[in-house]
Amino acid sequence: MGVEEIVLLNEVDEVIGSAPKVPSHHRETPYHLAFSCFLVDTEGKVLITRRALVKRTFPGVWTGSCCGHPGPGEGLRAAVLRRLRDELGVSARSLVPVLPGFRYRATADDGTLENERCPVVRALTATAAPAVRRDPKEVEDAGWWTWEECLALAERPESSPWFRLQMAELAPLGAPLSWPDAGVGGLPPSLAW
Repeated sequence: MGVEEIVLLNEVDEVIGSAPKVPSHHRETPYHLAFSCFLVDTEGKVLITRRALVKRTFPGVWTGSCCGHPGPGEGLRAAVLRRLRDELGVSARSLVPVLPGFRYRATADDGTLENERCPVVRALTATAAPAVRRDPKEVEDAGWWTWEECLALAERPESSPWFRLQMAELAPLGAPLSWPDAGVGGLPPSLAW
């Protein structure tokens, strides 16, 4: 496997190049493309994860199901399915963008800046609470949470900054099974679905 690359963006979300992921994350991280995914089971529970303690940025924080970076030329759908498989050993039967325009900046305790255009996707499972096979380098813990538990987590400092910001936009949409498909029109122009 080669070096993982991130897609660099300008202020109007046009691709301006790519760069290696790990060395690109520092105190002046360039604006780049990412995504977050909320995996929802057939009963409306959300897979919530705790980032691995060995991760360089935001170790040990609680957050949505998975997040990652589409590689150069990789569509959002393919990137989400790849990370669900690689980080959690799960698959999804349906994906929809729910917050295609989400963007955030957050600084970790060590000063590392996250600076991302980060569309949020809801993925649905085919069953209730499917088993998870987490990659310990990525995920410290994972469990199926009720929507009420997710809302409560968003009020606590041990949740990731992007989770809290996303939940502020998701909460008005109601329970996860009722989140509307926001369509692909709000995605960055260069990001294929």
